[in-house]
Amino acid sequence: MEELLREFKEDLSEFREMTDKFYAKEVNVKEYKGFSGGFGSYAQRGGGASMLRLRLPGGRLLKERLKFVADVIEKYQIDKVHFTTCQTIQLHNLSARVVYEIMEKAFEVGIITRGGGGDFPRNVMVSPLSGVEAGEYFDVMPYAEAVSDFLLWKIKTVKMPRKLKVCFSNSPANAPHATFRDLGFTAREDGLFDVYSAGGLGNNPRMGVRVAEGIDPSEVLYYVQAMIDTFCAYGNYENRGKARTRYMVEALGGEEAYRAAYLEKLAQVRENGKNAGTAGTAGDARSAGLMLDVEAKAVTKADDGVRVSGSRVIAQKQSGLYAVSYHPIGGLPPVTKFAELYDCIKDMEDVEVRIAPDETIYIINLNGSEAERVLAVTQDGANSLFESSVSCIGASVCQVGLRDSQGLLHAIIEAVSGEGFADGVLPRIHISGCTSSCGTHQIGRLGFHGGVKRVDGVTKPAYTFHVDGREEQGEERFGEQWGSMLEEEIPDFFVELGREISASGKKFEAWMEENPQRLKEIAGKYLH
Repeated sequence: MEELLREFKEDLSEFREMTDKFYAKEVNVKEYKGFSGGFGSYAQRGGGASMLRLRLPGGRLLKERLKFVADVIEKYQIDKVHFTTCQTIQLHNLSARVVYEIMEKAFEVGIITRGGGGDFPRNVMVSPLSGVEAGEYFDVMPYAEAVSDFLLWKIKTVKMPRKLKVCFSNSPANAPHATFRDLGFTAREDGLFDVYSAGGLGNNPRMGVRVAEGIDPSEVLYYVQAMIDTFCAYGNYENRGKARTRYMVEALGGEEAYRAAYLEKLAQVRENGKNAGTAGTAGDARSAGLMLDVEAKAVTKADDGVRVSGSRVIAQKQSGLYAVSYHPIGGLPPVTKFAELYDCIKDMEDVEVRIAPDETIYIINLNGSEAERVLAVTQDGANSLFESSVSCIGASVCQVGLRDSQGLLHAIIEAVSGEGFADGVLPRIHISGCTSSCGTHQIGRLGFHGGVKRVDGVTKPAYTFHVDGREEQGEERFGEQWGSMLEEEIPDFFVELGREISASGKKFEAWMEENPQRLKEIAGKYLH
């Protein structure tokens, strides 16, 4: 791994040179995007500033890394930070010099931005409470971290058609969407994994194909390598619009044909690695085999006898320990929050932060007294299910976005804030500024993706309305598209919907189950 990190650091001179050319107007936006994404950085809308994505496998933000983020925020006066649905942190409004310096300093705390964007393996995603969640099948984090290390080597050695997203779920809650990503491992009650492949959100979303059942966790790297080999063999290198793994299924003739192609590559990987040894945790496939030998670290922290409860408190499977959730509106925490949180937890044993795929963070391994302190520091976040809604960064920042999703979310929250709706009357919604689904709009009970709509000869900002998406394994489905709503009318829709549900004395889930036609009637007033 040290050799790889040295190579990544050497690459930074190339990034600096290209970035200097971009800000000198010697390289256009498209050319720069194709290059800079591989380093985890993109130019923002207008080309006057950059963002940097910090790669955090499994969303783990250990204390040292939390302090690093807090320190660079203070040193460089960073004014916008976003938790993403891929369990990373994005730093925004950065100058070229600041991007260089943060990217280089991040190596010192084990944060690698390489492959944070571009046609590379992306951040490996994990159920955020893996290892501490009551009822989980088993802790999947050690396998995800080993896969992350393994995939870092692929950044330097393999040219794939597009990005590759790998994830692990620890239970049927399916928080990281393992059943519909490029490659997903779903934990089973018997301690094994099922494997899903060639799924994805965004344009033409697709559920994954189950390519294997009941595999031993020690063999996950075989399946990762087989995924890479299948993608490189059958992925579309000519048309970027169809260069994601989900398009291979139809290209190969359907699910059975795709499964056969994948399993053929798997057999080849097994044959090649049969006598190559054990990879351990480093994951360097060039010098070791693909069998993993990893184990979860046991949490042995003592219970202090203090009992805590509340809507943001989760009792862990470790007796007397807790996780506390914190969801900043739109996934945009106050930039001072990182320092406040670090100061709060820095002396707490075994405590760490986990970023979830819904822009929530969890502070885990807290005893009762510590949980009370963390609750106090994080009380400025969402106070209801609806306020914990998910939004991408939006078109005010993103160069490819169509609509200001953050602006819409804040407008909706402001519109309903004076209504006094009980928690749960309105559901968590998901908003993406375009079809790319960075706000995971397709799996929201109610979701929106940005676009435009021509009404009475006038083109207006609008969002396509998605209804009844689900992420839970066994019940997963993408929401139906019901039509377009004008951006300016969406807050009124939620006020009317909330009043109707509130008057019934029910919460959204129960009301929706009993009144599916009524939702269509209310939404119909706003659909164009």
